[in-house]
Amino acid sequence: MIFCNRICYRFRILLETFMTMYVILILCPLFLGLWAQIQVQSKYSHWSKIKSSGGITGAEAAEAVMQQAGITDVSIVSVRGKLTDHYDPLSKRLALSEENYYGTSLAALGIAAHEAGHAIQHKQAYAPLQWRSTLVPVTSIACQILPFVILGGFVLNFFGLIKVAVWIYMLLTLFQLITLPVEFDASARAKKILVNLAIVNKQESRGVCETLNAAALTYVAAFVASLGNLIYYLLLVSRGRDE
Repeated sequence: MIFCNRICYRFRILLETFMTMYVILILCPLFLGLWAQIQVQSKYSHWSKIKSSGGITGAEAAEAVMQQAGITDVSIVSVRGKLTDHYDPLSKRLALSEENYYGTSLAALGIAAHEAGHAIQHKQAYAPLQWRSTLVPVTSIACQILPFVILGGFVLNFFGLIKVAVWIYMLLTLFQLITLPVEFDASARAKKILVNLAIVNKQESRGVCETLNAAALTYVAAFVASLGNLIYYLLLVSRGRDE
């Protein structure tokens, strides 16, 4: 009877520890990510309704920012979807969602200039951008196999797969860490250049800053989530070895 009580007590302690780890390392970063997404949607929704006094479109703003940096070989195209804006360094293609390509709002100008900031980083061989570009193919494959690794590790109770998950999260965490200076630097360039080129005035720059600052939160949240997962699986591996 005493032995059974000890087993039950130990199991309860392990379960409580597991749940505490899960809440702190997995659920808290998840809620942070959801909050960051809400902030982005809220700020973008608000500032996309405020038109700039100059009436310049997002596409024109991106072109002006790149021309000021001496970039003439990057194509600017319109793509479908909301907030699907991105810069592809391989094809030298700056893609703006239709709302931001044709729009004249402060949100559209901020996002367009941000993507143009990535083009400037590319031209200047900005090291973090080069590192991130190198990791993109590997992280893409890692993200595809991660669900199967985690599922196999827990469902099949295959401890070796949990170790694989640790290595994958190490890679993803490194990728997210490198992404932070890339995105923050592009936003800093956008805020400064838009004012310097008189595309927005100092009063309007508030809308640009709030839009880009909210977007930056999503990258911070992604890093925290990846780091939380990494620590969580490292603890699982450590506990498995101890047992």
